[in-house]
Amino acid sequence: MAVFLSESPLDTERFGREYAKTLRGGDVVIIKGEMGSGKTVFCKGVAKGLGVDDEILSPTYAYMNDYGGKLYHFDCYRLSNGEQAEALGLTDYFYADGVCLVEWAENIASVLPENCKKVEIIKTGDKRRIIYE
Repeated sequence: MAVFLSESPLDTERFGREYAKTLRGGDVVIIKGEMGSGKTVFCKGVAKGLGVDDEILSPTYAYMNDYGGKLYHFDCYRLSNGEQAEALGLTDYFYADGVCLVEWAENIASVLPENCKKVEIIKTGDKRRIIYE
């Protein structure tokens, strides 16, 4: 398990950009962290690393944002179980050619693919984070 110490949102985004170099189409990445820990900031970095130029926003109310088929950014906070994700068609994207970044994945754990990658972001201060991959 690798550990990265982030001193700022810029560091977290930079880590995401570097992490993107390890990803391939079809990868599903579970991003764990409390609210405000920097999950979406990390996703912005991954998007830049994958060549996505769109503005990356948290998909809290849309459940999932599709960035040109390269990146699928999920926010499963408002889902109660995997069956809801299936009913919404979200699980189909796990088997597409883009990279899936899944926030609040524990809410849909029953339908996640077995080979998911994991990133955990832990707040240790106002702007400081420890990121585990």
